[in-house]
Amino acid sequence: MPASGSGESVDQAANRLKTPRSDRSRCAPVSLGLRTVAVIELAKGTIVLLLACGVVYLIQVSDAAGGLLRLSPIHKDGRLSILFTDLASRATYGSLRVLAVGALAYAAMRSAAAYGLWRGRQWARNFEIWCTALYLPPELYWLLRHPSLLRCGLLVANVVTLLFFLTLRVKEPNS
Repeated sequence: MPASGSGESVDQAANRLKTPRSDRSRCAPVSLGLRTVAVIELAKGTIVLLLACGVVYLIQVSDAAGGLLRLSPIHKDGRLSILFTDLASRATYGSLRVLAVGALAYAAMRSAAAYGLWRGRQWARNFEIWCTALYLPPELYWLLRHPSLLRCGLLVANVVTLLFFLTLRVKEPNS
């Protein structure tokens, strides 16, 4: 039965009233592109969180670097081994702690962005525009200094992501 002659059923009107107006205005239809970026953001946050756990482990176990190298199949005189040993020998408790806190903050920020994008929140889209735009100058610098297919791919992926979000921004009715 229509409610007050508007062609809307009582159930539809009740559902519309359950969702706060401010929440409805901040949500947009969630596209496959937004969901894809949300999954990528969650993956980035998870990777950094796992790295932060590794840093916390290094804080707790003082001889972990040497033990990991002894157990690893990495060539002992290889570039990665030397880099890892050098970083571990120069790391102090304070620097590892700052690195762990920074990694946890970054992981939390990426996870929040992933949630917002998955839910179609406008703040998450704006956040992604700013973050992606901030990545471009250093990536371009690194690509020009040390060209590689990986760096070129990362730059192209971030340019495509930025263009995707800018296109969404332009298409918004209330922008």
